[in-house]
Amino acid sequence: MARADHSQRPAVEYDGVTKTFDSDGGEVVAVEDLDIQVRDGEFLVLVGPSGCGKSTTLRLLAGLETITDGEVRVGGEVVNEAKPKDRDIAMVFQNYALYPHKTVAENMRFGLEMTSDLPDDAIDARVNETAEMLSITELLDRRPDALSGGQKQRVALGRAIVREPEVFLMDEPLSNLDAKLRTEMRTELQQLHEQLGVATVYVTHDQTEAMTMGDRIAVLNDGALQQLGTPLECYHEPANRFVAGFIGSPSMNFVELEYTPRTGVGRRGDITYEVTDEQSTQLGDRGHVTLGIRPEDIELATETGPATVVASVDVVEPMGRENLLHVSIDDREVVASVSGEYDISIGQDIRLRFPRDRIHMFDSGSGETIFNRAMETERLPEGATL
Repeated sequence: MARADHSQRPAVEYDGVTKTFDSDGGEVVAVEDLDIQVRDGEFLVLVGPSGCGKSTTLRLLAGLETITDGEVRVGGEVVNEAKPKDRDIAMVFQNYALYPHKTVAENMRFGLEMTSDLPDDAIDARVNETAEMLSITELLDRRPDALSGGQKQRVALGRAIVREPEVFLMDEPLSNLDAKLRTEMRTELQQLHEQLGVATVYVTHDQTEAMTMGDRIAVLNDGALQQLGTPLECYHEPANRFVAGFIGSPSMNFVELEYTPRTGVGRRGDITYEVTDEQSTQLGDRGHVTLGIRPEDIELATETGPATVVASVDVVEPMGRENLLHVSIDDREVVASVSGEYDISIGQDIRLRFPRDRIHMFDSGSGETIFNRAMETERLPEGATL
């Protein structure tokens, strides 16, 4: 299934796209002034909490919702008024949407029969090729009620693949699978995408899926784009407090501080935290800031210092390689990830260090990032690569 080379233009463009719905209380903005370009061959994940607008964003591209303002383009062509069948897209739904009275082969060929003039032998060739790719050849004569959840998902994928579209749209396609199968299907989808090289827009509320599958992720909240970047950019360099708290599991810890620029010290109850001179310059004359730190960046400390706090252990979650400690610091719950070799008891008082090169700082009013933690990359040891 060779693809044309469209590398010079985006496969999908959202240009100032807004979608509003009428309700009893007035207009509800589901998507607001959205600007996103999906590169040809890219796997883009739309991620965010329930009600953030990600599914509406996908439906606007599919033609299942009308656009209030702005333009959606597929392959450089404006498709605002185009019918779904004329948009050169193929969609994979959460509930598979298979016809129960049709066989697997009939389900896979149905879309092609409705949207193309291909002869039967050409359609059969595509169905057989795709079935072999997905390892479902032996299922072609079965009906959906004789299939497992994972098999149904492969059939739904196959029905989309045979159409050889410009763009694949996937709306939480793995959410109905159990945890083990969901992990396996994530890997299979990534391998399939590498093989096909077709632009894919994938919707999920699961940030683990977003981090592991996306070339880039678009983080949405309240209908607005919060950040568009690679998974690691969104993880290590979040644009605001929302992204910082949403991406990552367990999520980032936040402690609001009253900051004194003259001394470079932030305080909250019994917490006193002294920033570096460079960080003080970045904080400027702000009086209220929010310190953020990820659980894996917190360390057990053996002595008091300018970046240490005393905490009381409320819950210990042994995870094998690590222990997740839920601790109380002043009136805040903080989660710390420490080595699983430590024997730590509930009710124990411990000393924790928030290393100053691993903290993030956010404006307490706007939530915008002031600075992110320092990032250093290491080369692989010599001889580790062949």
